[in-house]
Amino acid sequence: MLEPNGSDTAPMNDVHTPSPALRLYGADISYFSAKVRAYLRWKGLPFEEVHANRDVYRHTIIPRIGFPVIPVVHTPEGAWLQDSTDIIDTLESQHPDPSIQPPGAVQQLVARLLELLGDEWLLLPAMHYRWHHNRDWAIQAFGALAMPEGSEAEQRSAGERSAGPFAQAAELLGAEPAMHAAVEQAYLGLLQELNTHFEQHPFALGAHASVADFGLYGPLYAHLYRDPASGAIMKQRAPAVVRWIERLSAAPVQPLAAFPATGQIPETLLPILARQMREQLPDLTETAHRFQAWLTLNPDEPVPRVIGKHAFRLEGQTGQRITRPYALWMLQRARETYLATRGDGRVAADQLLDQVGGDAFRRFEDPPPLRRDGMSVALVSA
Repeated sequence: MLEPNGSDTAPMNDVHTPSPALRLYGADISYFSAKVRAYLRWKGLPFEEVHANRDVYRHTIIPRIGFPVIPVVHTPEGAWLQDSTDIIDTLESQHPDPSIQPPGAVQQLVARLLELLGDEWLLLPAMHYRWHHNRDWAIQAFGALAMPEGSEAEQRSAGERSAGPFAQAAELLGAEPAMHAAVEQAYLGLLQELNTHFEQHPFALGAHASVADFGLYGPLYAHLYRDPASGAIMKQRAPAVVRWIERLSAAPVQPLAAFPATGQIPETLLPILARQMREQLPDLTETAHRFQAWLTLNPDEPVPRVIGKHAFRLEGQTGQRITRPYALWMLQRARETYLATRGDGRVAADQLLDQVGGDAFRRFEDPPPLRRDGMSVALVSA
């Protein structure tokens, strides 16, 4: 099933052979495979993609990673990379040009915030629309992935076996029946704000793609554009978002433009960031409180992927969703960028946060430093 940690898990004839190119194990329907695929194309890094069917999971991914997950990247040097964030960070360190990291302090902060928004918060509408509006299509798509040579009936049966956990994940992330209208209202509001932005700018921070674009691309392409019902909504309401998706899906055909030398960000991002601060930051604050309480009661235990549920609010409605420490690791990346900013850069960052109602982010009480640990996180000191 889809894991809200930079990876997608899926149902269990590839046998690995050495390749001079990167090898991406993924799937067209996978949220985080889309993020990595777009990055590889944009960077111009040669790669081949292997669709992760049952045999690929059984014979390649599980023996090397330890659990059934995508995306996975195998490098020509023999390294096996897992988790979309770690994959991109690792490859970016090895192939820094053209960089997806903007130079300005405020740009860097905004890029990390939008990565956080795409990777973590947009899981909610992405899973909701897939499993509550595109369920039959998704069942057939998952069946075709698991059994590419199977009959339509066999594929349907395989897809049905996968559908239960995925649909359950949508509700666990907060898309309970009573919250459906709120989830859709919030998503459609964001979609309109993104459309206004992309009407004026080709990418999130202007004329050059950044980590912000790839974080947003995962949910907006793999679930909300490709799936037919949600795709029809996007094409009708947000044609500029569709053009951005198509632009990011292809390798650049023109010389890359530079990030704005001034370090400024487009004003059209302000409503998007304001939405993030009023929707996602309270949820992350509650997650941090629950996680800190768990650490106090379980000081020597491995951190689980889920530590119960907590209340969250969206469009005036209150629901319940699972408490996932992994989200705090993604937030930590943005917080580290902010805390490392000094002088005029910190002043500019604070001015931006003031504009978008970001006081909760600025004053966030950070839990102990975290590192990614397989499908969950661990304390850095552990």
